[in-house]
Amino acid sequence: MSVLWFDESVTPEVVGGKGYRLSVMSKRGLPVPNGFCIPADCIKTISPAEIERELARISSRSVAVRSSAYEEDGRGYSFAGVYKTILNISGGNEVWNAVHEIYKSAYDAAAQAYRLHFGIAKPPEMSVVVQLMVQPDAAGVLFMQDPLDGSDRMIVEGSWGLGESVVAGEITPDRWTLSRDGKIISTQISNNKDTAAIPGKSGTEQIEVPEHHRRIPCLNGDTLDEIVKLARCCERLFDSPQDLEWAVAGGKVWILQSRPITGKRKL
Repeated sequence: MSVLWFDESVTPEVVGGKGYRLSVMSKRGLPVPNGFCIPADCIKTISPAEIERELARISSRSVAVRSSAYEEDGRGYSFAGVYKTILNISGGNEVWNAVHEIYKSAYDAAAQAYRLHFGIAKPPEMSVVVQLMVQPDAAGVLFMQDPLDGSDRMIVEGSWGLGESVVAGEITPDRWTLSRDGKIISTQISNNKDTAAIPGKSGTEQIEVPEHHRRIPCLNGDTLDEIVKLARCCERLFDSPQDLEWAVAGGKVWILQSRPITGKRKL
């Protein structure tokens, strides 16, 4: 079979770490955008027509295409941001091209340098995830341990639009620091949320956030509580503190990724 859907039985050896965890979360009923994995050994043989047939099962015109290497986002190493992600594309041909572009990113100079830094000699077995593209009102990250000092305080960062603006450091996000029991320790609402990445006709585009909207918190209390609740579910599910990427669309919280927290981040 050329693809494995999230509701099928998979292993990280076959679909990579990211695809495996998305599948596990989906089968447990957590709010993961629907999608499928293309195993590494099927990437060279799958056709645009086959991808087009599978896309018909996703209830959205556009999809996100993400890397899912076997070594990626494990407890020892995080390849966050090293391999490519291609957002908001549609159609068998365009997705087929994205799949092969992501596959090739395993051999990019930045990826090779990252692996060499940690003594990883071989390129990974690169699988790819294709899933429904969420059109978020706000998005960001949650760390179940403070990435700066390693303490048990939870950190939530977010802004308007897609989470790429937060992850790439293009804006100053809103930031909440919480205790392990979910009580807010501090809140910093940024007045510098002046741009947002949003889905365009194809791919993404940057827009200016209206002046009056820049100083408004991107999350309300109920939504923040829901993100923390989902993080705890993922921690129990994977038996370790997690680093989540989340998105909020129409009041619903989605989990886009959940990976083990590690200090070994991208250089």
